[in-house]
Amino acid sequence: MNIRRVVVTGMGTINPLGNNTSETWENMVNGVSGAAPITRFDASNFKTHFACEVKNYDPKNYFDRKELRKHDLYSQFAMISADEAIKDSALDFNEADRDRAGVIWGAGIGGLQTFVEEIGSWATGDGQPRFSPFFIPKMIANIAAGHISIKHGLRGPNFTTVSACASSTHAIIDAVNYIRLGFSDVMVAGGSEAAIDEAGVGGFNSMKAISTRNDDPKTASRPFDKDRDGFVMAEGGAAMILEDYDHAVKRGAKIYAEIIGVGLNADAHHMTAPEPEGEGARKVMHMAMNDANIKPEDVDHINTHGTSTGLGDIAEPKAVLKAFGEHAYKIALNSTKSMTGHLLGAAGALESMATIHALSKQIIPPTINLNELDEEIDSKLDFVFNKAQKRDIKIAMTNNFGFGGHNATILFKRAE
Repeated sequence: MNIRRVVVTGMGTINPLGNNTSETWENMVNGVSGAAPITRFDASNFKTHFACEVKNYDPKNYFDRKELRKHDLYSQFAMISADEAIKDSALDFNEADRDRAGVIWGAGIGGLQTFVEEIGSWATGDGQPRFSPFFIPKMIANIAAGHISIKHGLRGPNFTTVSACASSTHAIIDAVNYIRLGFSDVMVAGGSEAAIDEAGVGGFNSMKAISTRNDDPKTASRPFDKDRDGFVMAEGGAAMILEDYDHAVKRGAKIYAEIIGVGLNADAHHMTAPEPEGEGARKVMHMAMNDANIKPEDVDHINTHGTSTGLGDIAEPKAVLKAFGEHAYKIALNSTKSMTGHLLGAAGALESMATIHALSKQIIPPTINLNELDEEIDSKLDFVFNKAQKRDIKIAMTNNFGFGGHNATILFKRAE
């Protein structure tokens, strides 16, 4: 079977660090924190009063009033990200085969805000079921992929992947494989999430999963630090255009990077906790390297899952040491979640974008707020503490792991 090469030719995002890719990258390289007090609802009665919200966002700048009625916030972020990525790619779908162009989108939760609003209105009303006709279409997790395909007339594969914090990484991997195997020439892939509301914050608070560092939100997301106390919730979206290499070359597209290997597996261990020795994470990184036909010493950089949680931040460095041996000490590791917070189902897409920029710009964004490394983590590992590093990077990896034991890894190669 002829396995086709897959390249990235466009990117787009809206997230706590910026409302487009250039603003995001500038803030990421400069170590800016996206955390601030919550503005979406009154969080004063909650254990956590802050999050990483999208800043300066007015939906009327992107959608007319009629269109807005159809979109939960998570699908708004999806549309905005996809539109920027398509524009960035310079694709003209009027000249493309729309039957061979599709959308695979990741969302861990979907339209939670719509669900909260509709159920809240019913519960506090007179008992009459006065639900909006848009309630179900706005809430379902697959609708973002549907909206993107409808707007751009993309009639190829179209669905949503749901695997918690690995959702958008799985979406990208699925899109890669549809192109590799010849089912599609172009895919829009990514993810979005908008769960900063009473249910999202309250639910994660009850799990003791998110930080309660209310006195200093900007330093609350501190992956690998000994004083971390949970992740910081974030929202937003990120998208990329994946393309068959020959298709991209034929139309003269700019190529950001090539996706050379992917891996996906399961811990089969616990509902929320990772396997403590990082065995699933080790295996998924090996799978990606085997898929790419490269050796461990070929990898220069890893954008880790690095959520700022107690167990996850211990397991992943263990997995890196097992997967890479002595070469692990030469790899530049970072966690961009220290700045963006955790975008849940959209995390993998945004971190893939950050990894691609690191490759193309030869600069690795820092892991901020890392004041004292957890004593259970090998101090010889290079976590790019607090300041961006210029590095020679040819191959880079990104990892994402989700509740339920879902593990996913992607390997990118610098465009030549």
